[in-house]
Amino acid sequence: MPDIVMVGEGMIELSRADAAGGWRLAHGGDTLNTAIHLARLGDRVRYLTAIGDDPFSAGLRADWAAEGINTALTLTEPNASPGLYAIATDDAGERTFTYWRSDSAARRVFGAPGIAAAVEQAASADLLGFSLISLAILPDEGRNALLALAERVRANGGGVAFDGNYRPRLWRDAAEARSWRDRAVATCSIGLPTAEDEALIGDADYAAAIAARWRSLGAGEVVVKLGARGALVDGEIVPPPARLTPRDTSGAGDAFNAGYLHARLSGTAPADAALAGHRLAGWVVMRPGAIPGRDDGAAYDG
Repeated sequence: MPDIVMVGEGMIELSRADAAGGWRLAHGGDTLNTAIHLARLGDRVRYLTAIGDDPFSAGLRADWAAEGINTALTLTEPNASPGLYAIATDDAGERTFTYWRSDSAARRVFGAPGIAAAVEQAASADLLGFSLISLAILPDEGRNALLALAERVRANGGGVAFDGNYRPRLWRDAAEARSWRDRAVATCSIGLPTAEDEALIGDADYAAAIAARWRSLGAGEVVVKLGARGALVDGEIVPPPARLTPRDTSGAGDAFNAGYLHARLSGTAPADAALAGHRLAGWVVMRPGAIPGRDDGAAYDG
């Protein structure tokens, strides 16, 4: 079974629990969402991040372990706490986020106690996964350390998956984000851009140009996510198997990533792996929250 290490920030998630205005407490974060889906799919996953020494952090660690994630690389940053975000969704299921994460423990992960040993362990992974958000939350020295880790994984014969999730509020400007994105793309063997993010960051938003640009920067295979239209794979658009009316689109791209990566690690061809990603994303968007609880319709089998 491949050894997967995901890197990023796991946060406390608040979402509406009912029409009366109550709130539901859960967890989320782009690479964490992908890690949980991979673990549910049966993969061996470790999550490299930092959380605090507070009760909420202890709860996150326990919840992630209960999902099947190995938390040996989840470090503790004393006197810090995890980030928090709240989700609001409109009638079409589109979501907006409000964040409280400016001093979260995850921002200090590459200076946290135990990071040297954690990096040594992560460097031997069969697949390292991270995103532009993983880079955005870090100071420059942390960003450089993460990219150096990705290069070590590739040098050791492993793969690197990179998602170009762009959140403008996490960057000084788009030019800074593009610079770090380009450096990250150069380290990756699997690129997972989204057309909407590429347009927002200031580049062309049509799929073929995105794929060509990422390949020119050094990415191996590139899958361009196109929302409800599907994904561009090997020059062809692979549509979702069914048209849906989403309830909540939170975490859809993260679920697609997990379905795709799991299938590719299992030897599935890229187009069929995209269908696996669509199925998992489709299950997610029909339920509330970025990581819905398992149910009879869960797309974790077959």
